[in-house]
Amino acid sequence: MLGLMATLQGALFDWDGVIIDSSRAHELSWDRLAEEEGRTLPPDHFVKGFGRKNTVIIPEILAWTTDPAEIKRLDDRKEALYRDIVREDGIEPLPGVRELLAGLREAGIPCCVGTSTSRENVETIMEITGLSEYFADIASAEDVSHGKPDPEVFVKAAGKIHRAPEDCVVFEDALHGIEAGLAGGMRVVGVGTTHPYEELTMAHLAVHRLTDVNVARLRALF
Repeated sequence: MLGLMATLQGALFDWDGVIIDSSRAHELSWDRLAEEEGRTLPPDHFVKGFGRKNTVIIPEILAWTTDPAEIKRLDDRKEALYRDIVREDGIEPLPGVRELLAGLREAGIPCCVGTSTSRENVETIMEITGLSEYFADIASAEDVSHGKPDPEVFVKAAGKIHRAPEDCVVFEDALHGIEAGLAGGMRVVGVGTTHPYEELTMAHLAVHRLTDVNVARLRALF
C-alpha cells in the first residue's frame, strides 16, 4: 500500500538574510558592544558566527566568557544595540519577499518564522516593515535549546502552524540553516544572499533571490 505523499502545506522562513539583510546592522552591533566592553573581536568572527546563536558565539567564537550570567548580559546588550541601529537606519525587506508571502497567503499556505534571533528583534522589524500580516507565528531563540544546525527551531515553527515538518518548505541563506531544514525532514530552498547560490548545493532548490520563487515552483519540490 502506498504511503501518503508529502505536500506543500507550510512555509518556514529564516529571518536574517532571507526576509531582510541585517548583516550590516548585526556586524555594527558587535563592533559597538566590543567598544563598550573594551574587548577585541577576532577578524573572522562575523563569518564564523553567521546564523549561530549569541550564546554560542560569545563563549566559542569570541572566547569572551563562559559564565552563563555574563553571556546572557552580553547577548541582551548586543541585541539591544542591534535594535537601536535598525531603528536609526531603517530597513526594507529583500527583493521578492512581499510578493512571495502574498502568493503563499493567497494559496492558503501559512508562514512561520524560524530563526536563531530573538523574538523582540523580529517583532521590531515586522513593525518597521509591515510584514506581520503575512506570518502566523514566530519560532525564535527563546523557543529552543539547540541552535542550527539542529532542526529544533524549524520543527517548533512547523508545530506553531500545525503542520508536519515533511509538509513544509524552509527558506534559508546560511549553511547551518540549510542543514537544520534537511535534518528536520523538510524541503529546503537555499537563498544566495549570504553565500553564492552555487555553494547551496545541498538544498533541494538554490536561487539567487526570492524573486526566482513562486508557489508553483515550491509545489514542484514535493
